[in-house]
Amino acid sequence: MIPLLAGVFGLLVGSFLNVVVHRVPEHGSLLPRSACPRCGHRIRAWDNIPVLSWLVLRGRCRDCRGPISARYPLVEAGTAVLFALTARWTGASWSLPALLFLVAVSVALALIDLDVHRLPDVIVLPSIGVGVLLLAVASWNPGGVSDWGALLRAVLGGLALCGFYLVVALVYPGGMGLGDVKLAGLLGLYLTWFGWPMLLVGGFAGFVLGGVFAVSLLIARRATKGSGIPFGPWMLLGAAVGIVAGRSIWSAYLGLIGF
Repeated sequence: MIPLLAGVFGLLVGSFLNVVVHRVPEHGSLLPRSACPRCGHRIRAWDNIPVLSWLVLRGRCRDCRGPISARYPLVEAGTAVLFALTARWTGASWSLPALLFLVAVSVALALIDLDVHRLPDVIVLPSIGVGVLLLAVASWNPGGVSDWGALLRAVLGGLALCGFYLVVALVYPGGMGLGDVKLAGLLGLYLTWFGWPMLLVGGFAGFVLGGVFAVSLLIARRATKGSGIPFGPWMLLGAAVGIVAGRSIWSAYLGLIGF
């Protein structure tokens, strides 16, 4: 039941993330009820049911019949799937709330970075604080064995990855922004909570995935050497690889080199 409940919760969170992705880059408030950007009519509560409302309305505004982007239900459904998979991976664990929060933040940041090539401080910086608190609860592990060493390791790992990205940004300012540096602090925190191998694999995977994507665009002539390619989504995807498969990848690497 946990993955099912997490999936339903993910639908609701995905609906909120659509608002975040749309309004935060424009410095808009998250409080007003959503309205159609074409006719200005407020969206009714029964037209705000994730995925279902879009299907019932056939992707059009009830008032002006203007088209509603398919991205809205895709974000809602995608967030639901990611929440369910995360819950299935962790099971009934105190790490689940921390990881669900990371998933939600990752969806929002990836879409915003793809849209406007920015990683807003208003999302990244508070997320670091919330991440520390949620991982502290997971380290405390009420009802089980506490592991405060994991929290200390997480903080050190976050500082380490953030510092590494800062050096890269200073050496090559055109290739990396300070938004990436701050996001590295958040991802390093989570990766190292699970272990140092996760940090090494997850941090390296972001560069590999981003590099492969950039080279693919160059080969396909969809970009030039001077094109700006958002790196945030690849950092986030690399962190996911590190958390889920970092230990096995690191063990396979050590075995390959004879350790």
